Amino acid sequence: MTHEVPAARRNGVVRVDYADLLSFTTRLFTERGVPADRAHTAASALCYGDLTGLESHGLFNLTRLYLPLFDSDRVDPAAQPRVLTDLGACAVVDSRRALGLWSAAEAMDSAADRAARHGIGLVSVRDATHFGCAGFHTARAAERGMIGVLLGNCGGQRIARPPGGALAMLGTNPLSVAAPALPGHPFVLDMSTTVVPTGRVRTAAARGEPVPPGWLVDSSGAAVTDPAAFDRGEAYLNWLGSDQDTGAYKGFGLGLVVELLGALLPGAGLGPAPEALAGDGRPHGRDDDIGFSALAIAPRLLRPDRDFTGAAEALFETINACPPAPGHADVRYPGWWEAERAQSRLREGVPVPAGLHTDLVGLGLGVEPAGEHR
Repeated sequence: MTHEVPAARRNGVVRVDYADLLSFTTRLFTERGVPADRAHTAASALCYGDLTGLESHGLFNLTRLYLPLFDSDRVDPAAQPRVLTDLGACAVVDSRRALGLWSAAEAMDSAADRAARHGIGLVSVRDATHFGCAGFHTARAAERGMIGVLLGNCGGQRIARPPGGALAMLGTNPLSVAAPALPGHPFVLDMSTTVVPTGRVRTAAARGEPVPPGWLVDSSGAAVTDPAAFDRGEAYLNWLGSDQDTGAYKGFGLGLVVELLGALLPGAGLGPAPEALAGDGRPHGRDDDIGFSALAIAPRLLRPDRDFTGAAEALFETINACPPAPGHADVRYPGWWEAERAQSRLREGVPVPAGLHTDLVGLGLGVEPAGEHR
């Protein structure tokens, strides 16, 4: 079968209606055996990256990461996570290789349900798979008026070295915190504990663009700006803080916090395991048996005598009111611009790079680009 690729492109992108992307991605997951409701949640999690401007964690990863997980049987499309320990306010769950895009969302929902009863809820998960944008999951708690926290390691994948170390020991170990803020614009912090996640490096490589000094270093610690060097095993991600003199121990320390709370707590695979010492210095291992912990806090139960929602709005409104320094854009809190992009792209279509769009059409997307005001 041949697919006709639409010729109407603007600035190297094709605008596609979000609903078309969502239904297409849902169908792909359903065809691979994921139950319909969970396939929709997984598709929403994946397309969230493209909708909010976090393209490195969006459909860019469909053929690079998620479909290969199915093809190699590293994910069980019909997995039913099993609760191992349930203490009411907290639980430990065996994900059983479920697709992380939906299992992390369900874990956060369960944590929020527990918080609604106890004021706080924690669901700690092992044997998980990649869950996409952590902020998609924590934002679910914020939508319920709660504070959401998600910490996840990279299982046995090791791509970052301790500051001053010669062996790769940890993954990017992301964390996210979300909370109610201004209407329609929740606070959503979504970050890796390395300077950037691997997706940012790989999307730059796909575009043929150099990366800024500070993202990558070679084995001697010298800056590397060729993003393709990362997948060649010739460059390593820097921790937040860049080097030891400017605070890399902070990013590294946060990475270990994620390893502790996200993986050691539920009993998932660890980056700093004995086999890490057998490495040759280059990235190694696979992101199997990922661990993560979803935490939800219900402020209105914990402080019923105070207006948490109003206080949160005042806090974030004050941040936005900070005058910008000369030559800088308006000050906004994390999550603001993502919400703005989502609103715009829901109206005008999601910009998909032309090369990626061609790949998606080959998988059966088969839609015309959204019009200018579609």
